[in-house]
Amino acid sequence: MRTLPCLLVLALYMGCGGSSSPQTQGPSNPSGAWVLSWSDEFNGANGSAPDASKWTFDLGGNGWGNNELETYTNRSQNAQVLNGNLVITAAKETYAGTDGISRDYTSARLKTQGLFAQSGGRFEARIKIPAGQGLWPAFWLLGNDVSSNGWPTCGEIDIMENVGFQPATVYGTIHGPGYSGGSGISSSKALTTGKFADDFHIYAVEWEGTQIRFYLDGSLYATRTPADLPNNGSVWVFDHPFFIILNVAVGGNWPGAPDGSTVFPQQMLVDYVRVYRRS
Repeated sequence: MRTLPCLLVLALYMGCGGSSSPQTQGPSNPSGAWVLSWSDEFNGANGSAPDASKWTFDLGGNGWGNNELETYTNRSQNAQVLNGNLVITAAKETYAGTDGISRDYTSARLKTQGLFAQSGGRFEARIKIPAGQGLWPAFWLLGNDVSSNGWPTCGEIDIMENVGFQPATVYGTIHGPGYSGGSGISSSKALTTGKFADDFHIYAVEWEGTQIRFYLDGSLYATRTPADLPNNGSVWVFDHPFFIILNVAVGGNWPGAPDGSTVFPQQMLVDYVRVYRRS
């Protein structure tokens, strides 16, 4: 068992077609105003490290439970602020991480664990994802009790995942005991033209009580409640604070390995991350 679980392979999905286009609209307000509770606009000096009061790093390799191929680092080559964006760079290079094992790829995985977590609310980011076979960018949440209760009991909300062989599709998924890994409860949203790496898009969840709503560019495409859980004794675990994770994985069970068509380096640009609560 790994010490910090991460995204596992999601083999079963429920497709959800439609089109989307970049928008700048704010959060929806079906039952009262949203109030900003935390944010990072990534407006630091070019070349600076992400704000250490808001972000820390997962470091090392070991596959992260998914047979991933990268080593995560905290180097500026893999994570820095540039032109008002957080830039996470996945590179092809031989690099020995904290475990002393050399691997062929590097990237970064940032998290707010120990610095910020919130139970419920709207979690939103404006992101331009990378492109290429074997790449796996993600914006997700993990229960802050992961260290004591482990995964999947802590719960996981994947606000946005993409695998390089599906450049026009993103996924939103929840995981908990009895519905984790390949049995995560998932929906997808697809573009009718182009690919997600062509431009920025706004990815969000609105999590209120026993309802989690997934949005792409302001458009609702899936809603999850306890009624969606499998009838196997599984439990709705979304009743405590979760922290934020941003990462670009390389390889793994779901995306597969890079191939000759994959161009490196590849970058994920994050314009902002904003978290809201109800007033």
